Amino acid sequence: MGGKEHADAVRLLWGPHPGPARGPKRTLDLGRIAQAGIEVADTEGLDAVSMQRVAALLGVTKMALYRYVPGKAELIALMVDASLGPAPAPVEGDWRAQLDDWARRLFTAFRLHPWVLDVTVGPRVMGPAELSWMERAVAALDGTRLGGAQRVDAVVLLVNHARGIAAQARAAGPEGAGPEQELGVVLAQLMQEHGERFPAVAAAFASAAEPGGGQDQAWEFGLERILDGLAVFIEDVFIEEG
Repeated sequence: MGGKEHADAVRLLWGPHPGPARGPKRTLDLGRIAQAGIEVADTEGLDAVSMQRVAALLGVTKMALYRYVPGKAELIALMVDASLGPAPAPVEGDWRAQLDDWARRLFTAFRLHPWVLDVTVGPRVMGPAELSWMERAVAALDGTRLGGAQRVDAVVLLVNHARGIAAQARAAGPEGAGPEQELGVVLAQLMQEHGERFPAVAAAFASAAEPGGGQDQAWEFGLERILDGLAVFIEDVFIEEG
């Protein structure tokens, strides 16, 4: 996103949004436009999103749509913020309970709108709804004595875990098995033929395949271990500063 696109995205996401001084009366608003783009992306994929396609869905011309949104990059920025929506209210409990709930809700949002994974990487403008998610997570760590950078890094760990598992689930397809199960099937076939070359992996998969072996738990396992690690780190900081 270049300088002008960056400035246009800031204006569209954060306002103000002055009405036109002249010309025909506006019949759309940014919320409706964003929802139309989301509908296309959810049902047809991100590649199907275009100013022409969204304009047609809204029953206006492409040139009419340009009166509201300068281009596709700004349209997608609006779509991301609208698809995530404002962060849900914090739950009762300590920092761990709050981050556990927050991460699960973010994971659900990624699963509902998997195209968001492709457009939320690299430097970009974040809208107020998306930023409210970071605000809630960082605020959950109030009272832990973690520094600002440490809080942000903790949130990034959780975001990346949610992104990674959501990306695996997307690759498996809406009707497919879970990502761990898909991978397990492939690796099980390989271990049948080449298990003697990779004895540790073969033994691990044989154990996971047994009743109660804990297969298909990458999301839960990763989330719990991240929170466990944060708990140890927070305790260490408390002891050092206490």
